[in-house]
Amino acid sequence: MRRLLRIFKIARVFAKYRLDTLFEQINLRWYARLLLKLMLWRYFIPVGSRSQGQRLRLALEELGPVFIKFGQMLSTRRDLLSDDLALELKKLQDQVPPFEGAYSQRLIERALGAPVAEIFAEFNATPMASASVAQVHEALLYNGEEVVVKVIRPGIDKTIRKDMAVLYTIAQLVQALWVEGRRLKPVEVVADYENTIFDELDLRKEAANGSQIRRNFDNSPILYVPEIYWDLTRQNVLVMERIHGIPVADIEQLKAQNTDMKKLAEQGVEIFFTQVFRDSFFHADMHPGNIFVSRENPSAPQYLAVDFGIVGSLSPEDQNYLARNFLAFFQRDYRQVAQLHIDSGWVPADTNVQAFETAIRSVCEPIFEKPLKDISFGMVLMGLFQTARRFNMEVQPQLVLLQKTLLNIEGLGRQLYPELDLWQTGQPFLERWMKERMGPKAVYRSMKQQAPDWLDKMPHLPQMAYDALNQLKGLDDNRRRDMLALSVARQELQQQRSQKGRWIGLLCLIAAVGLSVDDPLFVVRDLPAISWLLGVSATVLLLRH
Repeated sequence: MRRLLRIFKIARVFAKYRLDTLFEQINLRWYARLLLKLMLWRYFIPVGSRSQGQRLRLALEELGPVFIKFGQMLSTRRDLLSDDLALELKKLQDQVPPFEGAYSQRLIERALGAPVAEIFAEFNATPMASASVAQVHEALLYNGEEVVVKVIRPGIDKTIRKDMAVLYTIAQLVQALWVEGRRLKPVEVVADYENTIFDELDLRKEAANGSQIRRNFDNSPILYVPEIYWDLTRQNVLVMERIHGIPVADIEQLKAQNTDMKKLAEQGVEIFFTQVFRDSFFHADMHPGNIFVSRENPSAPQYLAVDFGIVGSLSPEDQNYLARNFLAFFQRDYRQVAQLHIDSGWVPADTNVQAFETAIRSVCEPIFEKPLKDISFGMVLMGLFQTARRFNMEVQPQLVLLQKTLLNIEGLGRQLYPELDLWQTGQPFLERWMKERMGPKAVYRSMKQQAPDWLDKMPHLPQMAYDALNQLKGLDDNRRRDMLALSVARQELQQQRSQKGRWIGLLCLIAAVGLSVDDPLFVVRDLPAISWLLGVSATVLLLRH
């Protein structure tokens, strides 16, 4: 009943903002188009002056946190949305009123098993920030260290489960009603989102992600990750070192302290490529609210990152294909780009490589005619997605977070330093990474990593070789037995055929003798000729068998 009521609310919001207009340009199945025509309210509720993107954004904000976060994720999917819709969805604000500080204290005490006054020297019950999943309080430990305490919003898990069930229903409808629905895998997209949002409900996972990134960038001059206090961290409570920095979107403050904006923008790109290709573990929620800049040493600025609820990783195969794709783009080797898409399985194996290459060239070449600083990787991605869609490219869920992060980095970099050359900054890193991955050092590193495993297995090699030879011998014996059985079966079949031939020959001979008898009862003409033919046939059959 609750799900039904929720669906009714969604339908009401759908009608209120006339979201049916979003489907007019989509290739729907005939019964879906008929259903749209039968929605009577579309003839009474005016569309108004708002654009489609604005109406979709307002509808998602009215439907609540789960739909807001889903819209934020969709804003990165340029393969699913037009550019204007994606840009409008990026404006979605995850602003939720905070819950009472006293209730937050009770949750902390229940999780940590002690009164707040015993755990913290100071605790501010008024939250610093509040979002749909959690809110954050400032506190002070008894050793004098400043920390922030993150607390999961009570009851949010029930809300998420309820709305996820509705999202799955919508995804299944999209898959059934949209001609391209199955190829774009809406159910898989929702499943990926479900994993992401439920991971955010377990703050131990966020703490583990933060610890991993902190370890990856230990003593790094370009990125600092706060320390996690594991002894004060539970599933619904996270205590982390408090940082003091300038919000990365506060350009005026950054310029006021003479921050090297060019270096800051380029370091953002370097951090992205390092996390994706060196570590295969990247912060996938790098919007301006989660990124700060240290106030120390403005000439060599350092990023400060928080909120590690969403991280991404790639398999070695995806890393390799992605790096080679990027380098092929930089070198304008469109044939290589097309072939890599086929080799990786992103488009069907029977795709016409030459036609795909021509389509990619028609998208990318006009962009490269611009100065490098004016090239937007977001525009390239969008064009490629639209092109690949014509060649039945399937959605790659493992690349969703990567696309989102890359677009965030590019937008942030251009905001900090409009002359940022993303291509020129990223190319040397990728070339160096590919060289390290494929060169002699990579071979030596791989051998060094596998050496303990080889040494462990070496004493067992003679026995393994003996067992393998026995298995081969057994296979040969089985094969000989099978060949012998097949030969016997063939001989038996040949004997049966010979016996059958002899019987037929004998019958023909008897018939020939009978027909050659001069008997007045036979009234058939040309009996001697028939008798002669049967006799010859009998002779041939008896000689052959």
